[in-house]
Amino acid sequence: MRDVAKLAGVATSTVSRALANPGRVNETTRRRIVAAVEQLGYVPNATARNLRVGTSNIVMVVMSEPAIANDVSQVTSEALQSAASTLSDAGFNLVIASRSRSGEKHIPDLAIGGIVAGAIVLGSGELPSYGRRSLAGAGIPIVSLLHDRSAEGIPTVVANDREAMREAMRHLIGLGHRSFFYSAGPDGNYHETERFAGVAEAVAAAGLPSRAVVRHGGGHSFQDGFQCGIDAARAYLARKRRPTAAVCCWDDAAIALMSTVRAQGVSVPGDLSVIGFDGAPVGAFCEPPLSTIRQPTSGLGATVARILLKLLDGDAADLPLKTTLPCRLLLRASTAAPRSGGHSDQKTP
Repeated sequence: MRDVAKLAGVATSTVSRALANPGRVNETTRRRIVAAVEQLGYVPNATARNLRVGTSNIVMVVMSEPAIANDVSQVTSEALQSAASTLSDAGFNLVIASRSRSGEKHIPDLAIGGIVAGAIVLGSGELPSYGRRSLAGAGIPIVSLLHDRSAEGIPTVVANDREAMREAMRHLIGLGHRSFFYSAGPDGNYHETERFAGVAEAVAAAGLPSRAVVRHGGGHSFQDGFQCGIDAARAYLARKRRPTAAVCCWDDAAIALMSTVRAQGVSVPGDLSVIGFDGAPVGAFCEPPLSTIRQPTSGLGATVARILLKLLDGDAADLPLKTTLPCRLLLRASTAAPRSGGHSDQKTP
């Protein structure tokens, strides 16, 4: 800054005012300072400014390591891109603070040290802490994305997983399916809990017994989606009487399941209808194209950013603790009416 002041022929304090509040400096002086800044390639030290004025324009996303393991890997990047765009329009920058097995001391330090103004949390684990320092006690606004933390008093933005899965199941039941194979997500995970609840509720509402659904899996993480689908397909193929519809907790598993059973002579959707969840773009290019439930990724990211901005402005009076956005059922060629009865006539190889 001293170099800029020398080149522009002004005091260092004038440079500071021109960069922080241009209206306080006359136009001729401001132009000289801007020209000097551009000539020297000067970039203000954001950290020093934050400490000086007591504010920050940085929002951190707290996510598990590796990033792709954040439960709904297909939608995380799209949601964060939308959040980053919304925050950028308001003058904020989004950075990722990854949690790791080696420790997470840096996350509460960033919050308590005034480096970040607020946080968006992904994942269902405990909020980061180290010793007596914690993100929860850092005094910055926190919003949860994709996981319901409203019971903890943290504003939350989620999709309507349960209702969306009920709608998908009603569609399959309406086509005539009466037996279902469900490929489960990780046991205890928020999305798995909500989505399987939607399956069970739709089956009960249709007057079908709970045994109409064969649930497989639960031991894999979302990161292991393709392997989970392969394992589910093998379990399906080993059954003497096979359900006519497969419902998967996420698209990776659905894609792998569909590919694996087709390689063993099972016709999709002739012998088995398959439907996934998330709306991963690759599903449209499968053979056959995958029916799925599309999450409102852009809406989720933009909404979580807008809520955080309101909290940063101290405008939280009318904010709901939980905001739920609707998913959309995308019907493609992987689902159709069953050929006959409630079970496939396809026999075990």
